[in-house]
Amino acid sequence: MIEIGRHIFKTKKEALNHYKIILNSYEFGQILNEDDFNELIELLKIHPRSESKFGAGIQSIKIVKIPKYNTKAFESQRIDNSTDIFSYINCLSDGIKKDKNAFAKACRQAVQEDLWNVKLAYFQKHSKQGKVKCQETNELAIWEELVIDHRQPNTFSVIVDRFIELYQIDIQNINYIEDIECINKFEDEDIKQKFREYHKDKATLRIVKKNLNSSRAYQARIGKQKKDLNIE
Repeated sequence: MIEIGRHIFKTKKEALNHYKIILNSYEFGQILNEDDFNELIELLKIHPRSESKFGAGIQSIKIVKIPKYNTKAFESQRIDNSTDIFSYINCLSDGIKKDKNAFAKACRQAVQEDLWNVKLAYFQKHSKQGKVKCQETNELAIWEELVIDHRQPNTFSVIVDRFIELYQIDIQNINYIEDIECINKFEDEDIKQKFREYHKDKATLRIVKKNLNSSRAYQARIGKQKKDLNIE
């Protein structure tokens, strides 16, 4: 059972569907009516970072477009005229798991450009007619078919976990900034830079096809190889 304002939902799925219906009942740019506004305010009260979401206070909520996906999102306008995009899904996510997921997403965002540069450098060096070889299968593939893979034992999740332990980070007290695409970014630039440096030191990278199961157990037994990629 989930109680939010005047509503009692039997399941999380039922709650998610309720707020999804509200979201989809408006067009881009429309401001929520009073009843729906009050419902979203109650929902925001259970957001893991509700205090920062409310800020000085919220005067209205409207529907905005997430350009990358051409989808809708809620955007609040505070009484000081600052705005903030938020996800109803994030509001209903579970405690510690949510905190860990949010932290991991911010870590991923912190190194996104670094990983993109590794992929770009590999293509610039090895591309023939717009294709390079997957480093696991040796199959030729175009840019869109390939991803940067963190080879075991230092998978991305392992790197994040060890970073949290090393710096004794209380993930429940980390503040984030949600951009227009609802991607979590660290509010503290120092944490972002520390993770970038830690990730650079620990990550063993490969260019592999998206459909490849890159977490195969045998990879944990493979030592560092010449074809492994590094962040410059």
